[in-house]
Amino acid sequence: MRTLVVLPTYEEAENIDEVLRRVRAAVPDATILIVDDGSPDGTAEIAEALADELGPLEVLRRPRKSGLGSAYREGFRLGIHRGFEALVEMDSDLSHDPAALPSLLAPLDAEPDIGLVVGSRYIPGGSIPQWSLHRRLLSEWGNRYASLMLGIKVRDSTSGFRAYRADAVAKIELDEIRADGYGFQIEMAYVIANSGWRVVERPIAFVDRVRGTSKMSSHIVVEALLLVTWWSLRDRLFKRGR
Repeated sequence: MRTLVVLPTYEEAENIDEVLRRVRAAVPDATILIVDDGSPDGTAEIAEALADELGPLEVLRRPRKSGLGSAYREGFRLGIHRGFEALVEMDSDLSHDPAALPSLLAPLDAEPDIGLVVGSRYIPGGSIPQWSLHRRLLSEWGNRYASLMLGIKVRDSTSGFRAYRADAVAKIELDEIRADGYGFQIEMAYVIANSGWRVVERPIAFVDRVRGTSKMSSHIVVEALLLVTWWSLRDRLFKRGR
């Protein structure tokens, strides 16, 4: 399948060279799109300098930090416009192992009714080796809450390592997906599932970033839980699915 790997970046100069080389090794024929939110540390320049060596690789520069969800929406629109068949989202901080990309893409190629493949930490074979028990339980129960409230059979709907069928994304209103961070991931899985596509999971190992600073905040976690509650109440009250 013609694949576009979308990598949002903000101050990832320490990681971008390694992640790009590992993505290219895992999916040699894919196009890589860096969506950089005005990184002051030269992330975009490093990526552009690698284009001749690692291409096909493109950098989409944005003037300011506009959020993860916004970066993916922009990347997905570009991918759909250019006729890509699969759209991958993943972090650029090496918490997602690029070696797992073929296993995420294979189901899309094999079964035409699958709209989304989620890289899951919470199915057999998945793992989070560096997390404390408290952090793991918080994440697991948050995912269970989302699954229960929204009625989606996805054990790791907050995972940001996933592959979409471009046709599935093309049929939804991306402008209406306004959440960021975990909320974006949950809402996309919810919308895809309620659009008639199958959502499946494949195991991944998630590791904390080794270099740089995490961009995730407690505000994004709270926002996601509030949004899940709102979506559930809205759709039950008005008897509609996204």
